[in-house]
Amino acid sequence: MKTSGLLDQLLKSGQAMLQQKQQVPRGGSVSGGGSLGDMLSGAGGGGLGGLLSGGGKGALAAGAMGLLLGNRKARRFGGKATTYGGLAALGVLAYKAYNNWQAQQGNTTSPEPRTLDRLPPDEVEGHSQGILKALVAAAKADGHVDDRERQLIESEMAKLTDDVELRQWLEAELNKPLSPQEVASAATTPELAAEMYLASLLAVDEEQFMERAYLDELARALKLEPGLKAELESQVRAADNA
Repeated sequence: MKTSGLLDQLLKSGQAMLQQKQQVPRGGSVSGGGSLGDMLSGAGGGGLGGLLSGGGKGALAAGAMGLLLGNRKARRFGGKATTYGGLAALGVLAYKAYNNWQAQQGNTTSPEPRTLDRLPPDEVEGHSQGILKALVAAAKADGHVDDRERQLIESEMAKLTDDVELRQWLEAELNKPLSPQEVASAATTPELAAEMYLASLLAVDEEQFMERAYLDELARALKLEPGLKAELESQVRAADNA
């Protein structure tokens, strides 16, 4: 199955989400905290209904991410992902975090990190699957994805890809109980662990207790060094405020 193309679309969807958010007046369905039904129908002055009917892969990906993340987190994702861009940008941030962390340790002899932006295409696929797994799990960290929403998310994902194997894999990931340890089992390299943690930071609201607790447990399961974890979070904050 081909995960890199779908993940790249999802990560790049922040621009479409941010543009839609800016078009919705205060009190509208996206910026005002409306219900999932409002988001889908566009009630209250726009919302994801406008994205879903607007055509184009960017709009479809934004709709899928909006459903996956939920209304509140989708607003935050719109701004973050616009800064990130796609897969390559995620790799660049992981690389910067690694280099900064190594410099802080006085380590100048380690080989360069093999992050997403520095991998051959055949290895990018393996990283992409781990990152998408982390993204889906983190989106569930606040417990908002119920059976109805899973069906809606699966429907939107089906519009983005005709890869049956990938869609079945996504459905299985959506239906799994949330387990940081199970997510971390996909991290086959330290660089992938860092990229999975970065993707998780994109999908959560760190100010919420449940989601912060999930992130901390995921970092432990990924065996991230505390200094590297702090540097990854610093990269996200810097990108978010850019």
